[in-house]
Amino acid sequence: MGGRMHARLARYTFSGDAHEIARKAEEGALPILKSMPGFKAYSIIESDDEILSFSGWDSAEQADAANIAVADWVAENLSGDVQLVESRFGEILVSTTLGVSTAAGARV
Repeated sequence: MGGRMHARLARYTFSGDAHEIARKAEEGALPILKSMPGFKAYSIIESDDEILSFSGWDSAEQADAANIAVADWVAENLSGDVQLVESRFGEILVSTTLGVSTAAGARV
């Protein structure tokens, strides 16, 4: 892959307390993601009455596998609290947190 990293981005509508939903995801989904090959990062953001999640991966295939794992976890643990609006995937071009830079296509 030559230094490329990939992301999974998801938007959810939710009911209830976003902080409580995030706590459940941190305790339940994060350990699953961390155990998967290629895992690099995970973030949960609240914005405009939606919850956004971001995860970083070494490959597009790993990001796709994470999408399936997270969907299964959400269905089992948060089905009454959150509803997936959309999932998107892409190459991470710059990330200070993950050390991805456009300089010579290398991680820094």
